[in-house]
Amino acid sequence: MPSPSPKSGRMMSQQPVLKNRRTLLERAEKFISEIYFTDCNLRGRLYGDSCPLESLASFLSSKRITFTEASKQNFAPHKVGDTFGPTWWTCWFKVTLNIPDSWRGKEVHLLWESDGEAMVWRDEQPVQGLTKEGEKTSYILSDCLKDEEPHSITLYVEVACNGLFGAGEGSMIAAPDPNRMFSVQKAELVVFNREVRELLTDFEMLIDIVKELGEGEQRGYQALFTVNEMVNLCDPCDPSSFSKVHSLAHNFFSQRNGESQHNTHAMGHCHIDSAWLWPYEETIRKCGRSWVTVIRLMEKNPEFVFTCSQAQQFQWVKSWYPGLFSQIQHYVKKGQFIPVGGAWVEMDGNLPSGESMVRQFLEGQRFFNHEFGIHCKEFWLPDTFGYSAQLPQIMQGCGISNFLTQKLSWNLVNTFPHNTFFWEGLDGSKVLTHFPPGNSYEMKGKVEDLVKTVKNNKDKGRANHSAVLFGFGDGGGGPTQLMLDRLHRVRDTDGLPKVQMSSPDRLFSELQADSALLCTWTGELFLELHNGTYTTQAQIKRGNRQCETLLHDIEIASSLALCQDGTFQYPVEKLQELWRLLLLNQFHDVIPGSCIEMVVEDALRYYEDIRRDGSTLLHNACGALGSKGNSAGVFNSLPWERHEVIQIQDGAGKPDLALVRVPSIGLSPVKDTQPGTQVSVSIQADGTILMENGILQTVINKDGTLASLYLISANRYSIYDSCYGNQFIMFDDVPLYWDAWDVMDYHLQTRFRVVSSGGLRGSVSFTLRISDKSTITQEIVMDAMCPYIKFNTEVKWAESHKFLKVEFPVRVHSPSATYEIQFGHLQRPTHRNTSWDWARFEVWGHKWADLSEHNFGVALLNDCKYGYSVHKNTMTLSLLRATKAPDANADMGTHHFTYAVMPHTGSFQDASVIQCAYNLNFPLRSIRCTPDTVPWNAFSISSAAVILETIKRAEDRKGALVVRLYESHGSSVTATLCTTLPVREAWPCDLLERQDPTQPAHITSEGIILNFNPFQIVSLLLILRL
Repeated sequence: MPSPSPKSGRMMSQQPVLKNRRTLLERAEKFISEIYFTDCNLRGRLYGDSCPLESLASFLSSKRITFTEASKQNFAPHKVGDTFGPTWWTCWFKVTLNIPDSWRGKEVHLLWESDGEAMVWRDEQPVQGLTKEGEKTSYILSDCLKDEEPHSITLYVEVACNGLFGAGEGSMIAAPDPNRMFSVQKAELVVFNREVRELLTDFEMLIDIVKELGEGEQRGYQALFTVNEMVNLCDPCDPSSFSKVHSLAHNFFSQRNGESQHNTHAMGHCHIDSAWLWPYEETIRKCGRSWVTVIRLMEKNPEFVFTCSQAQQFQWVKSWYPGLFSQIQHYVKKGQFIPVGGAWVEMDGNLPSGESMVRQFLEGQRFFNHEFGIHCKEFWLPDTFGYSAQLPQIMQGCGISNFLTQKLSWNLVNTFPHNTFFWEGLDGSKVLTHFPPGNSYEMKGKVEDLVKTVKNNKDKGRANHSAVLFGFGDGGGGPTQLMLDRLHRVRDTDGLPKVQMSSPDRLFSELQADSALLCTWTGELFLELHNGTYTTQAQIKRGNRQCETLLHDIEIASSLALCQDGTFQYPVEKLQELWRLLLLNQFHDVIPGSCIEMVVEDALRYYEDIRRDGSTLLHNACGALGSKGNSAGVFNSLPWERHEVIQIQDGAGKPDLALVRVPSIGLSPVKDTQPGTQVSVSIQADGTILMENGILQTVINKDGTLASLYLISANRYSIYDSCYGNQFIMFDDVPLYWDAWDVMDYHLQTRFRVVSSGGLRGSVSFTLRISDKSTITQEIVMDAMCPYIKFNTEVKWAESHKFLKVEFPVRVHSPSATYEIQFGHLQRPTHRNTSWDWARFEVWGHKWADLSEHNFGVALLNDCKYGYSVHKNTMTLSLLRATKAPDANADMGTHHFTYAVMPHTGSFQDASVIQCAYNLNFPLRSIRCTPDTVPWNAFSISSAAVILETIKRAEDRKGALVVRLYESHGSSVTATLCTTLPVREAWPCDLLERQDPTQPAHITSEGIILNFNPFQIVSLLLILRL
């Protein structure tokens, strides 16, 4: 028998030979290596002939300008390798090229490598994003060059002077280097060998199967021997050998799985942070670059599905890239480009108020419905720093029953026990929840991603479907053709999970259909990491709280003015504009403060815009309410009567104080009333100050600490023995890595004077130097009739890696403390019994936190803080941090904030802690009215457990209001909503204001009767007689 004849110098092995696994694997790896043996391996044949550009010219701009403006500029000759910049500038290139006729029938690419993100423009339209970090370095000029195709082409390439992750100096999350210079390292025409690319993908996938399945799996050895034979057969210099090699791989990939194999739902994904290590304006271009690339992929891959969240980003693209937006609309109709999430941005899951969260969905769902005719059924929030226990109810109220995220895989201490489960919120609402077991929202379609998805699934036997989200993310980029090719290879390959190009709807439908064995997680989804974000960038936190308050008051005043004054125009468009600015700043790297200084500046400017324009709107609405008189009046936007000390001007225009009584959601002229007990302030023999108002008595030391706090009616001291309240403490604050994100659990000179000696208000002021760089000036205020003491605080802060807190060690013993969250409250432990308890050493809350035992407790209130810690009997409010990355100047400067301490008898519910916290945050508004104005209220509610949170004009309905109420005590209650407005009908509606026509609200002569379950949110559509 003759011996086999060699072909192209290669001969397939005919005799069994003992093989060494490591040797074979390394042989295959070197055969496709980008580093080794590229002169003779397969990788070195990826590109064929090359040709220089006809010409390359550039124009540098300090601003982000339109294509139309850029194309009119004077372009100067540019050489590859020349530098341009600095950071955040834009370099526009004019590229003239001429494809050689000899490349007929070849696939021709423009090869472009730069350290800046780029967009290719052709025929005045964006056509392709290019980014080296996102593995997109070529623009396809022709799939197969034909004579009739243009060979002489002019392109423009817009290069941003920043990378995919900004321009951090020394590390990704460091503050940007403002002077970095950039360059184009490669710009040429090349012939692209598609066959080689296909073979490289075959080899890569088989090599990865060998690695990922390991030595213990038979299938891994089958892959090893297959790839070895492929090396034997493949001659990189002889394309005629490629088809047999590809057939070997195809045979392996075509060996099918059994019916029980895990199913993965592959969805293209491109998480783009609306701002983070780059400013908002750069995000607009990131969206354009990423999404136009997605469109190109859809043109070539009709089965490709791409999921995309954040209505704000769609709005940006619509404004900046209208042609691209039209293409997106086309592919949305085809079911390939799928808007998801239903929210305006992917907001922080902890810090926005309940009403802000509702507006995220209201604005997002309405935008998606208007532009695409769709309603999102899933909430999409893969990358935020924890998830409020009220989110399930808010989701359900917005027509959303499914939730996808993965951030809890970042937990520092405890491993979350599920990937697919039902999440039960504060009120009992449930949503089907999925954490992709691959623990990533930016997979690359690799074997590693698929194997990890199966191995990490914590609900094996309960859930047999998982999401695989693939595409470069955070800084954009998105999927590549290579990722699609990888996943296509292993759609149903024995040894790996099945892969199907899918959609969120299909994934959740499959999970729901087989959900009988799924577990339920009750309560918040607390991220055991990034808890410094409750405090970092205090000015942003303050801006958020103040603007939420302002928009609340504008809407209520405008709604009442609409009913009082027939000529008043409700400011629909302006309010939407202001709300959208606020919602944008609630993005999960902005309101947490984990962003660069440029973003902080943008955010603070947006808050100033809201304050400025919002103040005008409020003034106009209050003017319509007060009949434009010249006497002093007061407007109360809260749903209970308030009896408070306010600052006014006397007849001579000088500041004065008045104790006023204002009805619920109404107004009253200023008529000074006298308190039952005035405030007394006296200096003790030892230099301490004694203040008393008939409710509280406190002794204040010269350094501003409270020596005692006595609740008179209960005969109870609130401060723990031998301790002081209002004690400032400053920790070293050096986390493991994520500076602005994290807090780890390791972590003087005084001037003192009496400011107000009593009457309606007593106050003491002191200045405390807390370091050689920073000082605290504080006014401790006790008002007549007020059950809490306020601490009006100014801090001049110039620290580095320090954390400022204030402590109140109290005479209360309880295993749990209570914290306000959106539309309710929850308890967290005050001990460290388990790792789950310990991981909550720093937690978030909104306007108040309370520590109570039976019949007595102490509450901490605040007007703009979110970070708390209650350990045993010590209540701590987090005030300021001094992080240096990604913003080197974070929180430096002057800060103003107020907090308060409130001892009480009974439960915090019965003691009106909730109402007092609202009072602190929602000041009575000064208005002008006529002297004979009669005190007037628009709404009241019969139960103290129910809060009337929102009154606004209904969307798209002029003669109707929407009111939103919630049960705040955690009780089942029936309440009556009374109103003096001309209400003709009342209908329940969901949070998107969709009326339920089957059940009209029960209206009696006394008002609208409403039934509440614990923490239930109820919205009503009120049809007016106007």
